[in-house]
Amino acid sequence: MKLPSRLLLLAALLLPPLALSSAASAQQQAYIDDKLNALQQSISMLTGQIEQLQYSNQQLRQQMEKMQADYEYRLDSLEKGKGGGGGAPPRPSPTPIQTPQQNLAAPGQTAAAAPPPAAAGNSAGADQMYNDAFKLLQDGDYAGAERGFKAFVQRHPQHVLAGNAEYWLGETYYARRDYQSAATAFAEGYKLYKTSPKGPDNLLKLGVTLSAMGRKPDACAIFARFNQDYPKATDLQKRRVDQERQRNGCG
Repeated sequence: MKLPSRLLLLAALLLPPLALSSAASAQQQAYIDDKLNALQQSISMLTGQIEQLQYSNQQLRQQMEKMQADYEYRLDSLEKGKGGGGGAPPRPSPTPIQTPQQNLAAPGQTAAAAPPPAAAGNSAGADQMYNDAFKLLQDGDYAGAERGFKAFVQRHPQHVLAGNAEYWLGETYYARRDYQSAATAFAEGYKLYKTSPKGPDNLLKLGVTLSAMGRKPDACAIFARFNQDYPKATDLQKRRVDQERQRNGCG
């Protein structure tokens, strides 16, 4: 009769360490998940900076091409004028280099092809608005970045950076663990800007957010859809999807 008592005593001594071990393991997994999310957030921020630089370079390249075309046109016009003989060379036609004010249609003429007078100014203002919001995000001012990106999307829904802004709007929520708002933003980014450069990231982060909300079946459905919608996604994005599928036990 003494043997069972000793076994019960031994079991009582062993159970608490096992329970503690299980709790420690859960805490360690949560710590690893937090570190992984922080690392992924840093990678996303660096990617955003690269995207900004690429966009700025593209804008500068387009401006240089326009300046070069205008210069070549003027030079060609002068050379043609000098080749005509005596007298002052005729003035080159200003039509190809009209200002927005000069390009307004006369009464009775259609103005459908006339560009908006403030198009350049609006573009510059939109770019600055986006950059200001991204700077707030980098500084950790998530509430300020949220307001900035939300205003950008509302005012410039057709801008080339609108899909990016919608993605970073979602990130401002995700960083504050407001997963419901984050999921809404990422879903909107995927729905409205599916073909934008940030389309794959919006869908991927939607799945990650659903997983964080405990909706693993929905997250798995999103990850399965990713490969169908974005077969040409980057290797990094595909690896991230595979990792999330394994972590969520997707079939």
